[in-house]
Amino acid sequence: MKKFIEYIKAVRNELTHVSWPTRNQAILYTLLVIVISIAVALMLGAFDFVFTLGLEQLILLKK
Repeated sequence: MKKFIEYIKAVRNELTHVSWPTRNQAILYTLLVIVISIAVALMLGAFDFVFTLGLEQLILLKK
C-alpha cells in the first residue's frame, strides 16, 4: 500500500508540470479532429466506391 501511495504522489507531482490546453484550444483541436476524421472517411468511401465499380466492370468483362 505504501508504494501505491508513493506512486499517486509522484503522478500528482508530474501533473503539475503538464501544460494543459485552454478551453478554446481544446474546442478547436476537437473540431479539427472531427473535420479531419470526416474528410478521411469520405475519401476512403470514395476510393471504395470507385474500386468496387472498377472490379465490377472487370468481372463483367470476363463473363
